[in-house]
Parts: sequence; structure tokens; C-alpha cells
Amino acid sequence: AELEKQKPIQYIFGRAHFYGLAFEVNENTLIPRPETEELVEWIIIENAHQGKINILDIGTGSGCIAVSLAKNLPMAEVSAIDVSENALAVAKGNSVANDVAVNFLLKDILKTETLTHTYDIIVSNPPYVRELEKAEIRPNVLEYEPHLALFVADSDPLLFYRKIALLAKSALAENGRLYFEINQYLGNETVEMLESYGFKSVTLKKDIYGNDRMVSAIKG
Repeated sequence: AELEKQKPIQYIFGRAHFYGLAFEVNENTLIPRPETEELVEWIIIENAHQGKINILDIGTGSGCIAVSLAKNLPMAEVSAIDVSENALAVAKGNSVANDVAVNFLLKDILKTETLTHTYDIIVSNPPYVRELEKAEIRPNVLEYEPHLALFVADSDPLLFYRKIALLAKSALAENGRLYFEINQYLGNETVEMLESYGFKSVTLKKDIYGNDRMVSAIKG
């Protein structure tokens, strides 16, 4: 009966699988996507040779990125931020269930002036779907997944990216890396924004569907 109402099966069972791990999900968290698994894999491959590193995940939701990185980069110290107390409660449960330590912080990144620690990696999959793109969104997403984590105003679609990039300029260690999942239609704009903020080696990467989906950059 719930499937007939187009409720996502992950919400029906309260569980989703991501990067080989099981995650609790509910109406307070997005359902993890395969494209985000590609972002996690990119980070793991590029940083597997590192020793102890500090990672920050901004807008963690279910915790899928933070927990997966902590699980696969055992030398990493992982922290994660979200604006939603309810999402953080889910993420904390997911870190315990997957037997990893993540430091979770309740914080509105748009109201944050500085990040108090230094990080080797900052990663974010922030809200990036423009209101004008709602027509492309299927009802099972539009009617059930949290709009707070999905949508951004048409007038300022790079709002979160700019803010995070500004914070990362001072919070990243020398040669620290910034990773984003991005709106497929705004790849070039995101690259140009990062370059204008002084980041170097900005790399735009496509997902399995051939869409511009990920960006990495090194602190200049």
C-alpha cells in the first residue's frame, strides 16, 4: 500500500545500503545515492596512502559519507556537521551500528563564521537542486525526502558551495582537499567559483550516468 503511494522502499523498511554498509534512514534524511558512493570512492582512492588525517563532512544527513570514510580510512579522524538535530540522531545511530567513531556537531553552516579546527579534507553534498528543477523530480522524492536537504533558491544556487569554500580557505591544512557533490547543470560555474577563491588543481568529474557530479580542489 505504501509503494502504491510512491513512498520510497528505503523509508518503508527504514534502511538503505551505501558503499557496502547498512544505514538507517527516515523522513529526516535523504536516501543515499549511488553517485555519492562515487564521491566517497574518489576520496578513499586519493587518500588511502595518507597516515592520520582529519576529515569534516558538512551536511551529513544519515552520516553515509562520514561513516563510510571512517570505516574505509581507519587512520582518519572524522567529524560531521548538520543543521538538523533529527538527522544527527540518525547519523549517530549509524556510526554506532557500523562500529566507527565520528564526532557529530549541530551547526548551521550558513551562520558559521569560522571552523575551529584544521582539516586535511572537507567534503560536502549540500542542497543543490534549484526550485526550477522541481518539475524533473519524481514524486517519490518530492513528496517524501526532506526539502531542507534538497533544494536551494534559483537566485543563488551556489550559496552553500561559496560559504563552504570560504570556510575551507582558512580551515584546510596546507594542500588540504575540498570535495563537493554538485548540481550536474552547474559544473563549470562551481569550478569557476573555486578558482576565483584561489583553489588550485580544480577537477570536475562525471558520475556513472555521464553527468557532471563531483569536484575536488586543493587549497591554494
